[in-house]
Amino acid sequence: MPVQLKKLLETLEELAPLELAEEWDNVGLLLCPSRKRTARKILLTIDLTEPVLEEALRIGAETIVAYHPPIFDPLSEITPSEARQRVILRLVEARIAVYSPHTALDAVAGGVNDWLAQGLGEGDSAPIIPFAQSGFETAEVATGQGRLVRLRRPVTLSTLVRRVKSHLGLKKLRVAKVRRGNPLVSSVALCAGAGGSVLGGVEADVYLTGEMRHHDVLDANALGTTVILCEHTNTERGYLRIFRSRLARALGKGVEVRVSRTDNDPLEFA
Repeated sequence: MPVQLKKLLETLEELAPLELAEEWDNVGLLLCPSRKRTARKILLTIDLTEPVLEEALRIGAETIVAYHPPIFDPLSEITPSEARQRVILRLVEARIAVYSPHTALDAVAGGVNDWLAQGLGEGDSAPIIPFAQSGFETAEVATGQGRLVRLRRPVTLSTLVRRVKSHLGLKKLRVAKVRRGNPLVSSVALCAGAGGSVLGGVEADVYLTGEMRHHDVLDANALGTTVILCEHTNTERGYLRIFRSRLARALGKGVEVRVSRTDNDPLEFA
């Protein structure tokens, strides 16, 4: 049996409550068709690009869950002249629903940032910015933006880099060291995506994120913190496999949940 859109929305919000999202974010149901409010096939993606849309049309997906909201900045027009606007036009024409969890999925316990932390080794992890400090009285202790991980056994920086590469499936990443050699690492502050605003000023041996501004990297190094950059979506995309399993289990038989095969990071090392 296909899932009703109302039931799908309830399930998605149970997995990543929208009240956990940042105030600046645009999360939830972003595009709702006037008809055809059921889904047999759901496509998960980080970015809703034109190739991903073509994939959704090809497999007959009625709903796309796009981690990054494809509608974010205010639109003064919607015409076929610009790629993002073309995507929105074609979504409307095809009556495909679009939902985005974004920073709610980062903050929730067991979400993107906790998955990123799992690749570092055994340790104690806590949110860098807990929601309990932001007025959310019913929030779980483990929810919030970013994670500060204190490893139970310190490891060398080279070992940590190998673990991150293995966890994210990367051959290369960027490292800004504070000094030569192979220092021991006992604490890592991390944030999926662009983590500069979350990590800035946090005391840790290493910052791990997708991207940071040049001067934020310099500031971190000046404070004695090494920075590991993996490129923005490389710190997010691997979680979609876990999210697919959880969503499919919650929806039950009759609904197929797929991870996009055409979604990928636009940057690569040459």
